Amino acid sequence: MITIRPANQDDAGQIAPLINMIFDEMQLEELDDIPEPDLEQAITAAYRTPAYLSDMATTVVAEADGQVVGVAFGYPDKNEDAVDDVLAQVTADNDAFGSAFEAEAESYEHEWYLDSIAVDPNYQGHGIGGRLLAALPKYARAAGQQRIGLNVDMANPGAKKLYDRYDYETVGIKPIGDHMYFHMQYELDKDLVMA
Repeated sequence: MITIRPANQDDAGQIAPLINMIFDEMQLEELDDIPEPDLEQAITAAYRTPAYLSDMATTVVAEADGQVVGVAFGYPDKNEDAVDDVLAQVTADNDAFGSAFEAEAESYEHEWYLDSIAVDPNYQGHGIGGRLLAALPKYARAAGQQRIGLNVDMANPGAKKLYDRYDYETVGIKPIGDHMYFHMQYELDKDLVMA
């Protein structure tokens, strides 16, 4: 049985490898020389902060058999700098980075931005990504937002199909790192269509 719930500090160590999968896919040059254990240590530290769990952002997990098998992480666009500052601080405190990791601006104005969503490869294809997406409107509305935005790599048509199925519409194109992304948005006044 899969449970979708807000994350807590104890989940951070299980969230880190899922978020690291996203960093691997993004192929960010500034992370190329960072050993994986150091990167996961920094990610774990970020997901233990109140800012990432509920103050500035929201982290939601999918749990199966007591294990975190999926994660969604997002925040109102106005909180993006504060959220990025957390990652900058935890990487600055880690000698492997040499200096603070500077994230690029990714959100559009007036949206709750879905920064990251990932599902353990052993659990992909079981509807977990869709269940995480279906849980997000509640958090966006609670933050006073009327739309959810996200970026999907143009080289990942499978992910784009998922967002298309959930009525996300492409509203722009955005470069992040060395990749090009579709910026997609979902208007919260629509009924979320279940896959």
